[in-house]
Amino acid sequence: MDNLDGLQTKLDEVMPWIGLYIAVASAVCTLAIAADLFNGLRFKKLWFPCKYFSLNATSLTILGVAMKLPMDLNTLFVYESDGLARFSSLVFMSTAMANFMLSLGSMKDKEILVNVAALGILVITISVNDWIQVFQLRSFFSYSKGNMFSAASMLLLLVTLISSAITLPASKRSLESKYQEMHKLTMREEGMEKIGQGFKIDKWMIDGMKKYWVMAETSNLQFVMARSVFCTTSSVICLIVAIFLVCNYIRWFKLVGLTLGQSHSVYGRYTKWILILQTIGVVVGIIAPLCRWFTAVRFKCLMTCRKISFREELKIEAHWTRTLVYWRDNFSGLQFQDNKCRAYLHDVKWFALTFLIGIQIMMVLISKLLVLIPALLIAPFILCFKKLKTQCLSELTTPDKSMGSKSGGDAELNLSRFVLLLDGEPELPERTLKNICHRADKVIEMGRKQQPKELIRLLEKFSNFSGVREFDNSQVPSLHSQEPPNCWSLPLVTLTSIAISLPNITNNHNATQLMSGMIEGLSLMTLIEKTLDENGELMNIRNAADVAWARVAIYRKCQEIDLRRISMRCKSSKNVLRELSSNAETTVVEFKRKANDFLMENPLNWPPKIIAANSMYRISRTILLLWQEENEQTDDGLFERLSIMIADILAACFTNLPHVIITMCHRNAIEKRGKSVYEAFLLVGKTGQILEFLQRQEWPPLDQDKAAYIEEWRAFFLQDYDNPMTFTSTASDEAAETPVSNGDQITVTVDR
Repeated sequence: MDNLDGLQTKLDEVMPWIGLYIAVASAVCTLAIAADLFNGLRFKKLWFPCKYFSLNATSLTILGVAMKLPMDLNTLFVYESDGLARFSSLVFMSTAMANFMLSLGSMKDKEILVNVAALGILVITISVNDWIQVFQLRSFFSYSKGNMFSAASMLLLLVTLISSAITLPASKRSLESKYQEMHKLTMREEGMEKIGQGFKIDKWMIDGMKKYWVMAETSNLQFVMARSVFCTTSSVICLIVAIFLVCNYIRWFKLVGLTLGQSHSVYGRYTKWILILQTIGVVVGIIAPLCRWFTAVRFKCLMTCRKISFREELKIEAHWTRTLVYWRDNFSGLQFQDNKCRAYLHDVKWFALTFLIGIQIMMVLISKLLVLIPALLIAPFILCFKKLKTQCLSELTTPDKSMGSKSGGDAELNLSRFVLLLDGEPELPERTLKNICHRADKVIEMGRKQQPKELIRLLEKFSNFSGVREFDNSQVPSLHSQEPPNCWSLPLVTLTSIAISLPNITNNHNATQLMSGMIEGLSLMTLIEKTLDENGELMNIRNAADVAWARVAIYRKCQEIDLRRISMRCKSSKNVLRELSSNAETTVVEFKRKANDFLMENPLNWPPKIIAANSMYRISRTILLLWQEENEQTDDGLFERLSIMIADILAACFTNLPHVIITMCHRNAIEKRGKSVYEAFLLVGKTGQILEFLQRQEWPPLDQDKAAYIEEWRAFFLQDYDNPMTFTSTASDEAAETPVSNGDQITVTVDR
């Protein structure tokens, strides 16, 4: 027995470290909740979307660690402070679940199923453990009633979260259908037709984009969840449980004063740290659910101030039960030969799902009442306040200002048609819609502060798109029967590698500026290529460019050649070009000699290193031919010529920016559409100067689908080689400003 006691003592000695681990996990959860709170306040999204603290494997694992106290059946929490710490853990779990609610909107259906199931296992385990200890030690445990209520509230929150998850698939389909209808309506209203590349970003186009912004913001599934009545239910439950914790604190402070007393659990002094950190987590975590509840009540108040019908308010819309009804009535999943067995199982399924539908309807009714009843109580006060405010404003506001305000309001009301709501949802207040539109302007302004200055300086070397034709010469013999196609970024990476390897250039200011401009340019070019290459046909070519650029940007190496050393070893630019070309040719030929896989006959299947080497071989040989034809005398002269080529290719690629911006507004799944539209507006501000620069240039009359690919540009130039630059201007001062589109986009026609 002495040995067993000694062993238990040894185990107890390490338990404070477990307590520290629990405290750290609690702090991480609290910080994540606080980050979401700060993020919502920062962007004035008072429905507080989940970004850092969302329902996923990581957060559930950390939360499981933080729940060690209520899950510990072997440790006795005899003293008041220890029991309070255990109770605070249960309240903290309820608060975390209420904050998890919105994150369901950012998941796909399978992710929702997996994450909700994992959360359910955790909640049921905590509740069962808590009830076992309470029932076994109810005569000794002073927090038994509070703990049982907290465990029951967790289960109720779990039911609410499951009910909300069940409605999401039907809500997604409904919102997506409305979005597609509004998209078609937008196209018809704008009188859209295909006009090639002749368009520009201006007020008309931004106004058209704002329609997509409003649709994306209001159909954001996290925002939809925040507007859901289930979210209000979780907020109310979270508030009640938090009030219980406050009451227990008050009772404790009456007994011992403003102190937490001594802890006598095996977790040592860290029990108090757990109590403090989880209490802070409850205080921080209750803010977002309460704001969502108050917002829902305020929306409902604005409706009740005008008109209210209890029948309409308590109506159960189809999307609440559509998924359950589909599961109940679907017969295809029962694959049995015996008809009696199949009928029996179908009846069991039918009655079970009918029961669940009844529970779902009850949950919806209770949730609606939790919004409606406070709204009815508050509505008279809001109505009086609005009348007093209107009267005061009418006395203080001049007629001119009133007219201006009215016209401004009408401008905002035009976008109210593009607000996407589920059936039965109250209309968004005018102020909320105005804030949504204001955020779009703020994002554009944010983008303007991120203008790529070095890239714009590089584009000033632009000549007339001739670099798109000149970087590769058909007179260079091919190393393979089929040449791999070019993407926009691969020749740029190759040209930049050559430019910074020239003697007397490697370490000077011009090379540094070129690298800075290329870093900014390639980030935009990658976005353009990924957006336009929807099928991923050139993915392997883009990967080759990314791999080659990483070596150049970080190590100043190309094909394992140190670009700094080659510039010092070779005394002239011609020798540098020859060595780069020879090394690249050797790499490709050696690969072809060793490759036995028939898939390697297709250059698109080549490894990235080989694709990059083939590009280096062709472009360096092409520059050697240009050297012989034009007798370049100096390294600086060749560097300038390469910089012009780079600027020409960048400019040609950036002519696709308006098309990319519009494509980003509406070609994404509903879960990702909000982020995509945000990036589109940011891109409008970020590339404003670039687009203004391009509008002053002459563009080739390429079809927009062809303009997306550098090979199509080259084919056009080679076809009209005798007179390659007879373009028509897209920058006429008499440009018509009629909104039009290329089938999927909003554009502005200009004279040609």
